[in-house]
Amino acid sequence: MNQDKIVIAHGGGGELSSRLIKEEILTRFGESPLKGLPDAASLTLNSSQILFSTDSFVVSPIEFPGGNIGDLAVHGTVNDISVAGGQAKYLSLSLILEEGLSIPLLRKVLDSIQEAAQFCNVKIVTGDTKVVGHGECDKIYINTAGIGEKYPNFNLSKTLLEEDDAILVSGNIGDHGMAVLTVREELPIKNGTKSDSASVHRLVKAAHPYGEAVRFMRDPTRGGVAAVLNEIISESQLGISLDESSIPINRKTRNVAEMLGIDLLNVACEGRMILICDKKSAKSILQAWQKLPEGKNAQIIGSLVADSPGKVKIKTFTGGSRVVSVPRGELLPRIC
Repeated sequence: MNQDKIVIAHGGGGELSSRLIKEEILTRFGESPLKGLPDAASLTLNSSQILFSTDSFVVSPIEFPGGNIGDLAVHGTVNDISVAGGQAKYLSLSLILEEGLSIPLLRKVLDSIQEAAQFCNVKIVTGDTKVVGHGECDKIYINTAGIGEKYPNFNLSKTLLEEDDAILVSGNIGDHGMAVLTVREELPIKNGTKSDSASVHRLVKAAHPYGEAVRFMRDPTRGGVAAVLNEIISESQLGISLDESSIPINRKTRNVAEMLGIDLLNVACEGRMILICDKKSAKSILQAWQKLPEGKNAQIIGSLVADSPGKVKIKTFTGGSRVVSVPRGELLPRIC
């Protein structure tokens, strides 16, 4: 790396994040199972397969339309285990609290954690609480770690991708990022978009009967859909073709993004998932998703193609085509 200091973009899920991880972290700790950067590590314990994941949450503001840092923390770790092909069972909960934090606000966050954990059918089993001086953190930071069981049949690997494989997204993209940005920047928008913060565990369970046809699953958080898809084919002999008209977007979210000049493909989601599967199974998985409230807007948005290897391209509304690249900088810092 050419830079001598960390900048905010190193945490954004884009090019600088990737370089920091690959050049500084993986060079020291990149042995299997960390190699490949899975959302959750697949580990063997007494001949049993478990999934293990961890995540830290520093979203600002800590309350936003559709959720707060509490349910976001539960959903984030549950989703990482889910898209790794498993079912989350246990979570840890570590809190860093700023001196002066309102106790009623803390209670509200803890209630959200409790409700989200109950919905996801996971138990909070261990944790830690620290308090730092005023100004040494921003109200509250949360770390969660999760342990889960692997579903049988899922065999997820980017190496299994084939031409004509279908790309599915489980719902409207970009809602979380635009909801947080609207509040943070105090934009004068009434009844605006709400965060998509939610669990995807039921979506993964619905796809499980078709597990042998599923190649890859991921939740598009920092860096959004663009970052995930570029990561998938970064070292592949295949490319990705998207159809802009098929990508589900909430009208309110689109309006905010257009007003600010933001590409929603780069914006974080916190309750959506991307799935790549055999073309023959795509419609069956899509129909299973659309029966669930969290999958009602699911769509097939593209496919794997032989031309343009290593690139993501999108067919635009106007009939043209453009390359979808990973943003170098940080579009929306502290989004999760």
